[in-house]
Amino acid sequence: MEKSLFDKIQIGNINLNNRLVRSATWEGLCDSEGNVTSKLIDLYRRLARGGVGLIITGYSYVREDGKQLAGKMGICNAGHLPGLKQLTEAVHQEGGVIFCQLVHAGGQTSSKVIGSQPMVPSATGFTGYLDTPREMTLEDIRAIVMAFGDAAKRAKQAGFDGVQLHGAHGYLINQFLTPLCNQRQDAYGGNLANRMKFLEEVFAAVRSAVGTDYPVTIKLTATDHLEGGLQPEDGVAIAKRLEELGIDAIEVSSGMAASGAMNPVRQRIDAPEKQAYNAEFARMIKNAVHIPVIVVGGLRTCNVLQKLLRQGGADLFAFSRPLIREPNLPEIWFKDGGYAATCISCNGCFKPGLKGDGIYCIIDKIAAENRAPQI
Repeated sequence: MEKSLFDKIQIGNINLNNRLVRSATWEGLCDSEGNVTSKLIDLYRRLARGGVGLIITGYSYVREDGKQLAGKMGICNAGHLPGLKQLTEAVHQEGGVIFCQLVHAGGQTSSKVIGSQPMVPSATGFTGYLDTPREMTLEDIRAIVMAFGDAAKRAKQAGFDGVQLHGAHGYLINQFLTPLCNQRQDAYGGNLANRMKFLEEVFAAVRSAVGTDYPVTIKLTATDHLEGGLQPEDGVAIAKRLEELGIDAIEVSSGMAASGAMNPVRQRIDAPEKQAYNAEFARMIKNAVHIPVIVVGGLRTCNVLQKLLRQGGADLFAFSRPLIREPNLPEIWFKDGGYAATCISCNGCFKPGLKGDGIYCIIDKIAAENRAPQI
């Protein structure tokens, strides 16, 4: 029997109703302290009602100095727990499943946001940094490893069904992995095995905090798309090592803000051949591991997803921008497999978030305003 996008599937011991995943996206809807707001809860309710199998939250900072943008969700102290519990309860009331993505932005934040000098694996002068950062000490490393573990414990306490480590897109875990950002001369730098040490310690701390029966997953950059950066074979080696350690699933992405046109959130996805731009890397990792592999990147039509599934290129399929415009897209696809998402990949949805209004589809808003009666 041919596999379907609407098959039930497991990640760890968690059952999902289908293979569709809302990939983590900053919503800009938390308050200045990183607390959940009613607007964010409403957004997640809509996503759960729309039929997506798994919701992964926007990247949630594990320490104050790991915050990148205003309106970002926090999970770095007990004060965040009441709002986080309300969020998970809302999703569960709608029959949804939700994982919390954990992140430290490292050099991709700024002193303006965090009030101190950003920390990085090594002070290389990498062009992707906003400020001149300082190199992390061994004490810094130990403290942030512990912060990831503490945040994972809070995620479990808050009722999240699992967690996802953000090991992609130029944030701190990715900064340790890529030789572009990590030129340390100690046990955390040098060859790939050493550069994986920080990630391995973060995973160990998280696993210790949540136990063996709680899903721990990762969003992983397979390649940086930059000269001298991570290469696809590195991504495969990291994935294989994570499987050995006990990771429950891997979401495969690529690139970072410094990658130019090959960045993680590409525009003009207006033809089938432009979709699934990380499919090649997902397939490489899928062929090397036995745990579920999630592919993300420009997914817009059922036909493309179903073809990837049929060819064994991935087990689950993650997307977010289409769900900003159509949160009920999975429900639509279930009824009409030929339907194409109306998202035009303009990235305009992030602009209102940067202004403090939270993300939304500006195309839809303009259309609604034009339809409104003039008084």
